[in-house]
Amino acid sequence: MPRSTDPLVIGRVIGDVLEPFTSSISLRVLYNNCPEVINCCELKPSQIVNKPRVEIGGDDLRTFYTLVMVDPDAPSPGEEVVSYEGPRPMMGIHRIVFVLFRQSGRQTIYAPGWRQNFNTRDFSELYNLGLPVAATYFNCKRQNDSARDGRRR
Repeated sequence: MPRSTDPLVIGRVIGDVLEPFTSSISLRVLYNNCPEVINCCELKPSQIVNKPRVEIGGDDLRTFYTLVMVDPDAPSPGEEVVSYEGPRPMMGIHRIVFVLFRQSGRQTIYAPGWRQNFNTRDFSELYNLGLPVAATYFNCKRQNDSARDGRRR
């Protein structure tokens, strides 16, 4: 059986976070002073303090989308339902996943009462969003303070 070359499969986003899907729209995520988020790239917490600019392809301005940003490796925590919190991984490498769903029409999405153990599949089912239309992710790990950069003084 041939191995997949899809970075979402290789990075275990498909499986851990999402069911297999076919991307049908372009999704660009850009942080200030950083290159575009490309699957598997690594960004430092200091690069992603502020919320990113998100560009969604397509020319139908009547289409509504729901964008979910999730850290499936964390044991803690249009219209913004939950305010942006820059990822703060405490240990190890964390995958930060952006998932875009096309809404069947204008609908209200309510902020979940939790951030811990957020489940993208359950969220999609709750709001009848179906499979994603796009996704991208990056890796992020704890950034050492300059005084604690591993060098002895």
